[in-house]
Amino acid sequence: MPNKVSKSKKSGFLISFEGSEGAGKTTQISRLATHLEDIGYEIEVVREPGGTDIGEEIRHILQHSNNNGNMFPATELLLFAASRAQLVREKIIPAINKGFVVLCDRFLDSTTVYQGVAREIAEDPVNVINTFAVGDIIPDLTIVMDVPAETGLERIRHRATSVPDRMERENIEFYQAVREGYIVLAKSMPERFAVFDGTKERREIEQDIWDVVSKRFHIGY
Repeated sequence: MPNKVSKSKKSGFLISFEGSEGAGKTTQISRLATHLEDIGYEIEVVREPGGTDIGEEIRHILQHSNNNGNMFPATELLLFAASRAQLVREKIIPAINKGFVVLCDRFLDSTTVYQGVAREIAEDPVNVINTFAVGDIIPDLTIVMDVPAETGLERIRHRATSVPDRMERENIEFYQAVREGYIVLAKSMPERFAVFDGTKERREIEQDIWDVVSKRFHIGY
């Protein structure tokens, strides 16, 4: 496997979805995937942390292990980066180079916000580690699902599928810092980011996202 982390000249594209827990990313990824498949695109849906066998093992350590209660922010940062490095090389680059549309549930911006802003790790090491993990694989579009911290927490409490994981058990101040971090980041790079109101009705959000995606990638134009 080549060591260079880059796309070929003829390639598909990468759309990442960001936002705090409970923002509605998973629902909208599924709906966008269906829209794109219906008009003939081949889709690869991946998630972070995870998306590969190695990444899923790391996900368990980060979120569900009984021994992760005293994890240091630096450890968390490096584990997320390790999962991402594997995902980029094993799944994302091959899919993009085959012309697929890759929809990623979280990517490097999660590290910038969660570990850099909310965990208060200095910006320089976060940027260096992010770059090392992904090379030149930057999303062509990043969709941020924005909800108030209180809304995200309330949605998590009403999930019937599982016990909240380590990240979902964070306090309201942490979620507020995450939300603010995404807003600041999106404003700093408006050419890549699009922010959507995650409190709107799901079908309305779906249409709003489709309007942006179809215009950005000239679908139907």
